[in-house]
Formats: sequence, C-alpha cells, structure tokens
Amino acid sequence: MHRLDAIDRKILKELQADGRMTNVELARRVGISAPPCLRRVRALEEAGYIRGYRGLLDEKLLGYEVVVFAFVHLSSQADPDLQAFEKFVRSQSLVRECWMLSGEIDFVLKCVAPDLKTFQAFVEKLTAAPHVRNVKTSLTLRNSKDAAMVPMDGE
Repeated sequence: MHRLDAIDRKILKELQADGRMTNVELARRVGISAPPCLRRVRALEEAGYIRGYRGLLDEKLLGYEVVVFAFVHLSSQADPDLQAFEKFVRSQSLVRECWMLSGEIDFVLKCVAPDLKTFQAFVEKLTAAPHVRNVKTSLTLRNSKDAAMVPMDGE
C-alpha cells in the first residue's frame, strides 16, 4: 500500500478541485517540479487513490429536472437475490447512485428523470424488478450541498 505524504495529499486535493490542470500547473501548486509530480500522480493512480477523471455535468441543464431518492425493500437478502437486484439497477440509466444499506431499507437509489411521468414509468419497472417487496420515493426540493470531493487532512 502506498503511504501518502503531505505532497501526495496536496496533489489529491488539487486534482479534486481541477482534474484538467496540466502537470506543470499541478507541480507549481504543490511546490515540486513537473517530472516528480507526474511520477507521483501515476503512482497514486496505480495504487488506486485516483480512480479516474471525469467532467461533472449539470443534470438540470441537460433536461433532467427531477431528482428523486427511491428506498427499496427486497423480499430476500440472499446473496444471489441481492446480486440480481444490483444487476438490474446497473442497467437503468436513470439510476445515478445505488447504495446498499443496513437496517429496514435494503437500498437507496438516487435517480434523475426529465419529468415525473418518466420517473413514474421507471418506478413501475423498479417495483417489478427481481425480489423487490416495496419502493418508497422522496422527490427532492433542492440540493443544499453537493460535495463530490473527499475531505483531505480533516477539512
């Protein structure tokens, strides 16, 4: 396992804020020269600290006006049944996130849709999915925080 030092943490923090900056700019921001900075970034990628790079898109500007959380209770928690449900969820483009939970609810899904009619059609498909006992949904009113970044150094 790669042991993170202060420079590695600075690199991770800067890349979280702007994954498109050049290696030269990253090196300048963390206070080292470009070649060792690039080596460090590659080591962080190989060690799995950096899983990838992507653009964060505004779903509302792209026509996905509705954001809903769906709370799913399954009729069975046997591993094959959980895997069947997870396979179903991975095939659904409206599901943006899926989290397995402990307690009364088995899964929470963050879903987007262009309108309520489209989401309702998805809920009908979801309730018919493998081993789904029931689904409860909560329509979001607004987002008060959307922090895609991992806190670094106890922030």
